Amino acid sequence: MSLQQKEAWQLRLATIADIGNLEDLIPRSVRALQAPHYTAAQMDAALGRIFAVDRQLIVDGTCYVAEIADGTVVGSGGWSRRQSLYGGDADRTEADPELNPLRDSARIRAFFVDPAWARRGIGSAIMQQCEAAIKAAQFHKIEIVATLAGELLYATFGYEVIERFDIPLTGGLTIAAVRMSRIIKTEEVSPNTA
Repeated sequence: MSLQQKEAWQLRLATIADIGNLEDLIPRSVRALQAPHYTAAQMDAALGRIFAVDRQLIVDGTCYVAEIADGTVVGSGGWSRRQSLYGGDADRTEADPELNPLRDSARIRAFFVDPAWARRGIGSAIMQQCEAAIKAAQFHKIEIVATLAGELLYATFGYEVIERFDIPLTGGLTIAAVRMSRIIKTEEVSPNTA
């Protein structure tokens, strides 16, 4: 059973079996959808480190995939109750510490859409699923480190820019990022989760 179903794709929780699909999806998504904002050298340097799978999201049950009828994964994204704001887990040597919902911000993480499936509501559906889960987990704030390509999607959900900064990459390169946040208003939290 899917969490959410659209005409041509359905949304479900990612599993460890999806890692290979995600490793195929991420470069396709990045090289097409990020190309108006970053150079090929920046994208190549960010792939595998910044634009990468974070297995902790899958293990925690906070990563979603959009899947079409033949089983192809055409989108992904998630949220996190852990400290990391962005990036994959390849460089992580210790467990990513858990956050306290009473004082810390949940994270929106790892959104990638197959270019052939862009602008079909996949990113928005994953955002809605993430925000519902974040509210159920009793977080009151959410943070995102967005790419320039993702900034507009997050702004439509009410996220505001906190800062613009560059993430250092190999070879002396950097990639521009946007730190955004949103406070979950009391009226947004259902009585079942408060």
